[in-house]
Amino acid sequence: MESIYMDNAATSFPKPVVVYEAVDHFNRCLGASPGRGSHRQTLQAGSILEDARDVLAVLFNIRNSAHIAFSLNITEAINTGLKGLLKPGDHVITTSMEHNAVARPLTALSPMGIEWSIVPCSADGILDPDRIEKAIKKNTRLICLLHASNLTGTVMPIAEVGRIAREKGLVFMVDSAQTAGVLDLDVERQGIDILAFTGHKSLFGPQGTGGLYIRPDLQINTIKEGGTGSFSESMEQPDFMPDKFESGTMNTPGIAGLLAGVKFILETGRDKIYQHEQRLTGMLIEGLQEIKRVQVYGPPPGCERTAVVAFNIDGMDCGLLSMQLDYDYGIITRSGLHCAPLAHKTVGTLQTGSCRLSPGYFSTEADIQKVLQAIHTITRQS
Repeated sequence: MESIYMDNAATSFPKPVVVYEAVDHFNRCLGASPGRGSHRQTLQAGSILEDARDVLAVLFNIRNSAHIAFSLNITEAINTGLKGLLKPGDHVITTSMEHNAVARPLTALSPMGIEWSIVPCSADGILDPDRIEKAIKKNTRLICLLHASNLTGTVMPIAEVGRIAREKGLVFMVDSAQTAGVLDLDVERQGIDILAFTGHKSLFGPQGTGGLYIRPDLQINTIKEGGTGSFSESMEQPDFMPDKFESGTMNTPGIAGLLAGVKFILETGRDKIYQHEQRLTGMLIEGLQEIKRVQVYGPPPGCERTAVVAFNIDGMDCGLLSMQLDYDYGIITRSGLHCAPLAHKTVGTLQTGSCRLSPGYFSTEADIQKVLQAIHTITRQS
């Protein structure tokens, strides 16, 4: 039975063929560590990192690509931004839709004197930016929020929040795990000071890739130190980007794949990818709403959302539903709390969790029809 992959919000699959080819070429033909020595292969490996920074800078409208540092994933990038910026007495504003990649670091920082406020969103995940402004205190240092929910697909008003942050002299940090590569991200126009991104979702890169953009005049401390291949005579960590945050050997084969993935986006057109995913998402929502006993979560029609659809069948455990879709129909979904208990509490599914469908650029209308038919059959049988 051929699988239908509906879990792109976790990791995009399949990748463009050029991504597989880029990783394979590096592993077979290069294999060297970037910045370690002066032989040709290490210089070529270093060029891959610089080229990847350059295409990401184009995608995110970053003026100086050297201010992009690679990390193992977006969680590491977020931890670097939060723990490297905040000091005892600082106050952080975030939302009730945040992923644990933000909530858990802030929870860990709380005993150290970091205060944080959770601004409530509506039951469909929508954020009123006025609530962010009203939550600002004298000691507020940072506003940190996701660009779109991994549970409901709800898109946050980051341009409006970025404007508020600039007017109030606050740092604005965005978690773009669900949006980088598919929604518009412009650090200049949207007032983003720190942008955390992951490579393995809509950027089409392999797992184990991600990074952090830091505004040039913003001072962030390191959370790890080590070999960078630069200024090796000093016992102190280099204080310039990107070396400051790139200790240890990079996942260069992964970044080679990420480079290929971002090039694919730029050549294909981000808008084309977005429109395709939106069309499939619309088909999913419309079809699910016509099936009795199915409850769909997320923003109402007319509100922007990513290609993420969370739903439940009344009276059926979401984990059992996900297993049945997999074993009986070959449909790959994600069930549970999606590492986002704050969001589930907001939506009202903290006790039940939900089943999530997330089509991608390589999903088809035929896939959507098969998914809807399977869910319809399950509701009649259960």
